[in-house]
Amino acid sequence: MATVAVLLAPLFASGQTQVRWPVGGVLSELQLSMLGEECFFWAEPLGDELFARIDGVSYDRGCTTPRSALRCLHLLHRNFKGHAQVGEMICAAPVADELLDIFRELFDASYPIEKVFLIDEYGADDNRSMADNNTSCFNFRSKPGMQELSMHAKGLAVDINPLYNPYVKETVVKPAAASRYADRTLRCPYYIRRGDLCYNAFTSRGWKWGGSWSSMKDWQHFEKNQ
Repeated sequence: MATVAVLLAPLFASGQTQVRWPVGGVLSELQLSMLGEECFFWAEPLGDELFARIDGVSYDRGCTTPRSALRCLHLLHRNFKGHAQVGEMICAAPVADELLDIFRELFDASYPIEKVFLIDEYGADDNRSMADNNTSCFNFRSKPGMQELSMHAKGLAVDINPLYNPYVKETVVKPAAASRYADRTLRCPYYIRRGDLCYNAFTSRGWKWGGSWSSMKDWQHFEKNQ
């Protein structure tokens, strides 16, 4: 991997520093130790450069969620090789700090999350993002097969490791490549199960899990009403 430049900017509120590292970039344990993981968990409003990336993509032209109501999260996660990897996520402002706490808890416990990119990297195509096992949050879209807006459209829903935790309704499985993982009796380290670390991190803070729904199962999905 090419040498990565690090830009440190002062975080005046806390006296800490924010580390800007390319999304998807991997840190060695030495780099992480020297910089401190706290520098990689922070939120900011959507600046012009970031907004230009999502405008007309996940932030659809008809988006009813104000730009000012969203925040961009910078975070770390442990990828499937156990390495510290940088992620990026857009969410609703009221849950930004809470999500940072959740992902910090998962990171500290070495919970495996393969990748965390904005869904705009997939043209805001939910199926493509899920098939690539991308963990994401904001995407202005409707619920599958409905006109009602998804909680993702408000930045109040997060999908974790979606390839291994698919959406299942009767014979429909999304993403299609996840059909085998609709069988929740399989032994899979990436399954989200009731009472496990990921489940507890979200539900202990009032998030609802799609794996608890009766009319369908959305094993990847956590949402919170505001």
